[in-house]
Amino acid sequence: MTARTPRGPAHIAMVGVPAVSHVLPSLEVIRELVARGHRVTYANDPVVRDLIEETGAELVPFASTLPVTDNDWPDDAIGAMEVFLDDARNALPQLRPFYEENPADVYLYDIGGFVGRLLAEVQGRPQVQLSPTYVAWEGYAAEVGAYLWQLPGADAYLAKFAAWLADSGAATTETEEFMSLPPRVLAMIPRAMQPHAERVDEQRVSFVGSCFSARAGQGEWRRPEGAERVLLVSLGSAYTRQPEFYRSCVAAFGGLPGWHVVLQIGKYVEPEELGEVPANVEVRQWVPQLAILEEADAFVTHAGMGGSAEGLYTGTPMIAVPQDVDQPVNADRLAELGVARRIDTEEATPERLRAALLALTDDPEVARRCEELKRESRASGGTRRAVELIEELLD
Repeated sequence: MTARTPRGPAHIAMVGVPAVSHVLPSLEVIRELVARGHRVTYANDPVVRDLIEETGAELVPFASTLPVTDNDWPDDAIGAMEVFLDDARNALPQLRPFYEENPADVYLYDIGGFVGRLLAEVQGRPQVQLSPTYVAWEGYAAEVGAYLWQLPGADAYLAKFAAWLADSGAATTETEEFMSLPPRVLAMIPRAMQPHAERVDEQRVSFVGSCFSARAGQGEWRRPEGAERVLLVSLGSAYTRQPEFYRSCVAAFGGLPGWHVVLQIGKYVEPEELGEVPANVEVRQWVPQLAILEEADAFVTHAGMGGSAEGLYTGTPMIAVPQDVDQPVNADRLAELGVARRIDTEEATPERLRAALLALTDDPEVARRCEELKRESRASGGTRRAVELIEELLD
C-alpha cells in the first residue's frame, strides 16, 4: 500500500486536536500519504509530537488550550463545545502565518479542528473532514441541534462562533452548517455504528471504516502459552480513574479457568490499589490494544468509538461499560447489533461481569454476528480507500 501516486507529490495539511482519541484514528491515513510521496504537515500541539512524527509527517506546532492533560472537561454540552471553539480561536493566529506562506493543496481536519476548514475556505482549497465518530444525517438539525440550542448558554455560543467566522473570512458563515455539514467527509467508523445511516448523504460522506495497520511502534502481543481464552479489559485513555471497577474485574475474572486476562489500568491508578492479583491477570498501564484484540476472545470496553470499531474489526464479543459522551449510545448500538452486553459502571459487580462474559462467549449467535460484522468492517476499504479519495481531489 505504498505505491507513489501518479498525480505527483502534493502538500496535504492535517489540522487536529491533541486528544489521543482524535489523533489515533487517522494516523494510518497520514502515514500512507507520506509513503506515497506527499508532503504532509500536521498542525497540532507538541504534546502529541511523537505520534505525529512517527508517521513521517511534519509537525506544525500550536499551543492548544484543550484540557487533555488533566481531562478536566466541562460537564455541560455547551461548555464542552465552547472549549473547542476557544481552542480554534486561539490556534488560528498561530497557524495562519505558516499556511499563508505554505498553502496546502488539500486541507484535512478533525471534527474539532475547525481551523482546517477555515483555512481551506479562505484559500479556496479542497477540504476533507476526517471524522472519528458519527456524522450528521438528514434531520440532524431538528433532532439533535434543536435540543442543543435550547440549553443554557447556547445563544451566546452561537453568536461567538458566528463572529469568529465572520472576522476570520470564512466562506461559510452559518454556524450550524460550518460545524455539522462539511462538504466532504471521510467517516472512519463502521457504517453499522452510524445512527440513521440510511439518512446520511453519501454523496457528501464516504464510510471508509476503521483505518488500521500494524501500527508500527505500538508493540506486539502474543497469547501466553496455555491460555485457552483471552480477555482484554480497557477503558481507553480518558476514563481510567476507576480503581473500584478494576477490583471488580479482578474478582470477576481472576482465577477463571482457562482465561488469561489483560487489564489496562491507565496512568491514574497504581497496581497496588488492586490488592492481590491472581496469576492469570496481567496488569498493564498501557497496551497495544489492536494487537491484543486480534488474539482476544472477549473485550470489556468503555464503548468509545475507537474501541467499539476495533472490537467490530477483530470480531471480538464485548461487554460495554460506558462512561460518558457518546459511549452509552455506542453501548446500546453494540447490543442491538448482537455482539455485546451493556453493564453500567454502578451495576458492574463481579457476579454480573462474570455471567456476561460466559454468556457472550458461549453463544453461537454472538459468534456468528461478530464474524459477519468483522467481514463488513474490513470490506469498507479503510486506509487505502481513504487515501485514494483524498488523492482524487488533487486532479
